[in-house]
Amino acid sequence: MSQAHWTKFEKETEEEVKNLVKQISGIQDEEDQNFQLALKFTWSNFRFHRFLDANSHKVQRSVNGIYEKLMVHSDLSKAESWVRLTEEFLNSPLPNTDGIKVWLDKKHTEWSEEESEDEDSQQPLSREDSGIQVDRTPQEDQEKTVPVTWTVGEPDARTWLEQHVVTPYWQGHTPRFPHSLHLHSNLLNVWDQHLYNTDPLYLPEEKAFVTETQVIRETLWLLSGVKKHFIFQHQDGKVVVRNDVVVTHLTNNCLRSLLEHIAVYGQAVFRLQRFIDEVTGYDTEPCPPGSYSSKQGTEPPFRTYQAFVWALYKYFTSFKQELTTIERDLIGKDETVTLAGVLDRLSPHLAQIKVLHKVFCTGVAEVPPETPNVVRASHLLNTLYKAIIEYDSVGEASQQAVALLFSLWTETVRPYLEIVDEWIVHGHLFDPAKEFIIQRNKDVPVNHRDFWYATYTLYSISETVESEEKLSDAASGSSGGEQASRSQLTMVSFLKPVLKQIIMAGKSMQLLKNLDCKEAEQTDDAERKSLYTLFLESVQSRLRCRDDSPTDTVTEQQATKQSLIKMQSIVAQHLQMDDIHDPLLAINFARLYLEQSDFHERFSGGDVIVDRSSESVTCQTFELTLRSCLYPHIQKRYIECCGNLMTTLKKDYRLLEYLQAMRNYFLLEAGDTMYDFYTAIFDKVLEKESWQQLAFLNVQLQEAVGQRCPEDSSRLSIFLETIDPVRKKQPVNNLDGLTLSYKVPWPVDIVVSSECQRIYNQVFLLLLQIKWAKYSLDTLTFSGRSSYLGVLGHRDYGEPINQQIHRMFLLRVKLMHFVNSLHNYIVTRILHSTGLEFQHQVQEAKDLDQLIKIHYRYLSTIHDRCLLREKVSFVKEAIMKVLNLVLIFSDRWQVGFGAWKIGSIDKMESDFKNCHMFLVTILNKAVCRGSFPHLESLALSLMAGFEQC
Repeated sequence: MSQAHWTKFEKETEEEVKNLVKQISGIQDEEDQNFQLALKFTWSNFRFHRFLDANSHKVQRSVNGIYEKLMVHSDLSKAESWVRLTEEFLNSPLPNTDGIKVWLDKKHTEWSEEESEDEDSQQPLSREDSGIQVDRTPQEDQEKTVPVTWTVGEPDARTWLEQHVVTPYWQGHTPRFPHSLHLHSNLLNVWDQHLYNTDPLYLPEEKAFVTETQVIRETLWLLSGVKKHFIFQHQDGKVVVRNDVVVTHLTNNCLRSLLEHIAVYGQAVFRLQRFIDEVTGYDTEPCPPGSYSSKQGTEPPFRTYQAFVWALYKYFTSFKQELTTIERDLIGKDETVTLAGVLDRLSPHLAQIKVLHKVFCTGVAEVPPETPNVVRASHLLNTLYKAIIEYDSVGEASQQAVALLFSLWTETVRPYLEIVDEWIVHGHLFDPAKEFIIQRNKDVPVNHRDFWYATYTLYSISETVESEEKLSDAASGSSGGEQASRSQLTMVSFLKPVLKQIIMAGKSMQLLKNLDCKEAEQTDDAERKSLYTLFLESVQSRLRCRDDSPTDTVTEQQATKQSLIKMQSIVAQHLQMDDIHDPLLAINFARLYLEQSDFHERFSGGDVIVDRSSESVTCQTFELTLRSCLYPHIQKRYIECCGNLMTTLKKDYRLLEYLQAMRNYFLLEAGDTMYDFYTAIFDKVLEKESWQQLAFLNVQLQEAVGQRCPEDSSRLSIFLETIDPVRKKQPVNNLDGLTLSYKVPWPVDIVVSSECQRIYNQVFLLLLQIKWAKYSLDTLTFSGRSSYLGVLGHRDYGEPINQQIHRMFLLRVKLMHFVNSLHNYIVTRILHSTGLEFQHQVQEAKDLDQLIKIHYRYLSTIHDRCLLREKVSFVKEAIMKVLNLVLIFSDRWQVGFGAWKIGSIDKMESDFKNCHMFLVTILNKAVCRGSFPHLESLALSLMAGFEQC
């Protein structure tokens, strides 16, 4: 290149290059051949080799790094000098120029542009042979860089930014920005021209041109929760796309389709972010679960929603970090960043946002506003639970969704497990927002006899009608379990298998706390691990050792792997991977534990070694995970609480002694004691004296009991209930209304309730009636029969008097056989054998509710086998007729033959035979059907007596 065309800058550079060659080579003669070769080599390097411009950010980072190093080493004076000298150097003006370090960057750029222009003029680009179109963009349309010196903090700083940094595309009518005239960069114009040529009615519309970079940035801003945009706009809570926004290299329909696809996810982010703001009270950062920060005058959100929002917040924190990373790459311009590439990079996150939004809509948004908190919390947890099962059934295709949902569920369930933990450990159901499915009835004190039945209410939601129903706490235990199962009611799904244990443990612990027993003392909370912590640690243990799960299979290749890494390394690895196809649990710990302060204290301190084979763990056994990681802890606490309560009731409150006392007096197992009592009544009846006096009855009872069991004499009492006179028309009904009462102290009266005493009294009355009939026949004597024969000798009875007396003796024997058979059946087959079975079951009872059911079942069994059930009342009526006949027969025996006609003997024989035949027939049929096997002994005994008739 001729020096005549050189610029002043190039001439000055030529002189500097010559001086450089002279200094390095030592050759002073410029005409020397070696000098010319060195000069040519140097110019070649300057012109054709790439020398990067100084990067001010890297220089500043290096300067700051040296300063920090000096500060770390406590060289304060050196650090101060370093900062002062570097600032003076960087801010000092260059020789023969105006300006500071910014001018250097601009000047260097000008040199590069001039060089490239000069090179392009020397070597014109030819692309005809390659098939690549040459970019014919006019130079005058290209934006030129204007050297400007500007310092941050000047008054017109914002104006300078608006004019020089970026084209204000958000303004209404911005001038069309310069761009390449390449065919691919003008697809919009080509398409508009095509539409104009083919459609006579086509009218071009006013358009707002943006670049793809601007579209990417607004996409990132939209997904990060920013509400004010140009391309995307919020209208009535919905995200819409402007109609007039275009890019030069895409058609309008193509761009709009893409932006509307993005707007859907932006709408999801907007709804989720709004929900987070509502729950957290529009604070800058949400608080962890358990603390409220709500707006004034509104009810704070319940803890389950807070925990759910906390999980969402932590997810969006990591998601926004990914958006920030993409935006930083976009600013750096080290690589080409396209909208398609950004969407592909965000595709796993967008899929997760879709899952989150679906769960939010189903579990939160679609719930009616006036729905109680208990229904809201149950519905949200059920939605997450069902979503995990649903996505998990797909397999590996939805592995990330399952991992996300499990992480979300694990966080959301924290308040529920904390409520359970407080209840089963301290006996206190702390639920101020009434979100737990079991709620305390404040009207019933703990020391009330109805505490076990009426203290708590179990809320269940029907899937068909979605209405709130209340079931008494007994429905989960003693009285209504079968009915509850038939009604198809649902509650929090994950608690169903252990709901009964939770209820029993909670009530038992509360009862223990009020009994002031040693078994209720627990370890200090500072030393005790909560139920939630135990659950997480069990999941951690399940992650480390898959052999604990019965469905997990470990191949030989996995078992022989020797690479063991720590848990923290796995977590870090999962967080750094872009395309995550990890097992469920490892991802969860990355999310759950890194934010928790006690994670490093608990897991990083020890040698927590995790086999790499554990990365194949998935959530295909979610229910098994709960069964192995959560339920055993609840079951263990249930066994401890209920076992302590049962031990306390048996040892300190003499539960077994009171149950035995009920059998002694109501079921007449204390035979000698109760014999003295009821025979006194029977003797009064035989002597035709009045016995229905409370003073007489209580004196007889106290005398009979006080001699043998003085402690029980103060607890036992007798009452006479008013009975309809119609019911007393038969002699056997004279005992009706006689009621025994036993004062059972609290808390034993929870087992021996007033309802139980009512059943005891029904059996007690039946036994008294049988004893009365037996006593009446047993006390008949044969002495004095000769006087009756003398009286009857002059009267004509149609048959010899000896034959009539013989008939009376035979009828007495038949009646005695019937009554004794019935008495033996009741006393041996029913009371004794059933009582032995009951005592064994009481010893095996694990909780109070089970004991209540055992006792109630025992009474029901006795009630049924004594034929007191309404369904077999006709059998009891036949028995009562025979017993009534016995009393009439005994009365006439005592009076003598002269007081009644011989025809009544025929009627008594006929009535007894009919009742006897009826009972034998009925009992045999029942035994043959197998419906009442316990009646077999009674049926055989009565049949033997019937054959002798």
